[in-house]
Amino acid sequence: MNNISVKISETTLSIDEAYISILDDKCGGNCLFIGTVRNQNKGESVTHLDFDTYDAMAEKEMNKIAKRCLEKYDVSKVAIHHRKGYVGIKDIAVIIAVSSGHRDACFEACRYAIDTLKDTVPIWKKEHLEDGSYWVGARP
Repeated sequence: MNNISVKISETTLSIDEAYISILDDKCGGNCLFIGTVRNQNKGESVTHLDFDTYDAMAEKEMNKIAKRCLEKYDVSKVAIHHRKGYVGIKDIAVIIAVSSGHRDACFEACRYAIDTLKDTVPIWKKEHLEDGSYWVGARP
């Protein structure tokens, strides 16, 4: 679909690419959520993250999320881009971009997309700490 951009990449994600993919002459609202890797989590020092994914299923689920945004909210275009592999501190892990005629729909669709992605898309995050590492969700 021309109004959906889904991407899983082992290289740096481009804010410009995501933004350009959602530009639409009839839209005045453009919302971007950019998730970056922070150096702290739950009081522990994080050195980097590793993301693993089942690409075909992840892309299918990301497309479903984007389509649902188009159906549920008054938005024109949706981009969902996610990193895979090693992602360092301050690097971009995920970009959600949405365009609409008005800002409220953009904000709502953007929040829906990131929340649903975290709940349903088969992308697994391994957090590396100064004293070891663990798969997020697998640690008590």
